[in-house]
Amino acid sequence: MLWAIDVGNTQTVLGLHDGQAWRAVWRLATRETGTEDELAATLRTLCDLEGVPLLADGVIVGSVVPAVNDTLERLSRKWLRQEAKFLRTGHEVGLAVEYQPPTAVGADRIANAIAALELISAPLMVVDFGTATTFDVVGANGAYLGGSILPGPLVSMEALFSHTAKLPQIQLAAPAHAIGRTTVEALQSGIVLGYAGAIDAVAGRIKAELGGEVPVLVTGGLGAQFMDLCLSLNRYEPNLTLDGLRIAHARMTA
Repeated sequence: MLWAIDVGNTQTVLGLHDGQAWRAVWRLATRETGTEDELAATLRTLCDLEGVPLLADGVIVGSVVPAVNDTLERLSRKWLRQEAKFLRTGHEVGLAVEYQPPTAVGADRIANAIAALELISAPLMVVDFGTATTFDVVGANGAYLGGSILPGPLVSMEALFSHTAKLPQIQLAAPAHAIGRTTVEALQSGIVLGYAGAIDAVAGRIKAELGGEVPVLVTGGLGAQFMDLCLSLNRYEPNLTLDGLRIAHARMTA
């Protein structure tokens, strides 16, 4: 069993792969103060619920939160009986990176790129909806070129509500009409439809710089919700980052 752990700023996604498919995928809140024993207790419960063992043949981590890395190393060594491997650069998995400096590209973005290249031909784009929404671009030469970073829709909502006393909290859902006839509908129109428009605008400019239409893969927790709202998105792959970590592990242990 391979454990793939994608540590984001808000959530940590863990996947358990049996060599053929993902047996289980879990989302946990990212906690910088948790211990390896506390995390192991949570994982034991989740494994029992799924009917899978708390065992590992390998552990691969992609983390953008350095404060949790030591905890994951101890978790892997003590409870999974493996030395965790950390994806840190494109070089170690055969991905050329033209971003400057190359070491500034997050592990999740490297994982997205190599997983996308296993599914479709370059040039390509990946849009990952997380705490931030990232656009990752791979050029026709197969190199990671760079991309764009937007505040995620939930972050944008929190910023708006924290600075306004009278606006109500809303569900992140598209309204039936762009012309909101209540405050809730107006907020949903601006936040959800406006965000979808921003995605299309950035994607469109990237495509123009690449010279025309390119396929756009989508991942991340909110990705499915925006598939039907954006004109530029082509295919939703919920486990794209985990698949990239799986591919990275195979290349790092070859």
